Amino acid sequence: MGDFISTYGFLIVTMVQAGLLGLSLYFPLQAGQLSLATPGFYALGGYTAAILLTNPSFAGLRDTLGNGMFVLTWLVAAALSALLGLAVGIPALRLRGIYLALATIAFVEILRVLALNLTITGGAIGIFNVPQPFGFEDRGQFIWLFGPMLLLTLLFARQLERSRVGRALRAIREDELAADAMGVNPTRYKVLAFVIGAVLAGIVGAMSAPLLSSWNARQGTFDASIAVLAFVLIGGSRNVWGPVVGGALLTAVPELLRFLADWRLVINGLVLVVASLYLPQGIVGALERLRRPAPPQRPADLPRPEVKA
Repeated sequence: MGDFISTYGFLIVTMVQAGLLGLSLYFPLQAGQLSLATPGFYALGGYTAAILLTNPSFAGLRDTLGNGMFVLTWLVAAALSALLGLAVGIPALRLRGIYLALATIAFVEILRVLALNLTITGGAIGIFNVPQPFGFEDRGQFIWLFGPMLLLTLLFARQLERSRVGRALRAIREDELAADAMGVNPTRYKVLAFVIGAVLAGIVGAMSAPLLSSWNARQGTFDASIAVLAFVLIGGSRNVWGPVVGGALLTAVPELLRFLADWRLVINGLVLVVASLYLPQGIVGALERLRRPAPPQRPADLPRPEVKA
């Protein structure tokens, strides 16, 4: 068991991390909003943790709090992501469809350019030697952080779906005009879903900076936006397990096929193409259809008696 963890521990952690990032996109999609801002908030959280854990200005605070400093980075990252999510979400969520996607991609690029040009973020080089939390000696041990975070997020998502807020989000996703006519405030609920996704991405970023031991502008790019979107589309966007399954699959396939060298990327691309063509509702959606009982068949129409003249 120890050999398995040492060999595949980091892969398992990155699969869980990918599932969490997929869930951060899942929440805006619950309101029918295609937001690609997740890597931006992920990068913000990572920079927050890296700065607080390495900058000499916070050395006294680190000495005072000890391991509590890591928890503080999560809270600060969540607060900053929520504030920035509100600032971006209120104007951006007036857009719909591809226009919202373009606006959130622009947001990610703005943050990336700022990170490349600010001194506190380390510029193009980034921030190195981010300390490990709680005395972790192996990156596989981060499963004790990411695993409970995934379970809490899934529980929260389930409770949200069953609540009044969840019903309002589904109503907006199905027909925003009808939801507005029924007294649901679309803007308020869309911004709420956007902020929830932003907070989750920010916390995951703050947890990931110590995992990677460094942080730079490559963590929040347009490519990362497309990757997170693929997690949700392949896994399924209508079920909370969809982003988790999609993120785990698309993270594991290239690593497990590493012995095929560059061909592993070809196979990964084929998985994307096949899933997009034959699983339009994602893997989880296809499994749900298989489990769902077939609708009862209508009895064959009886022949009508002939009417003689």
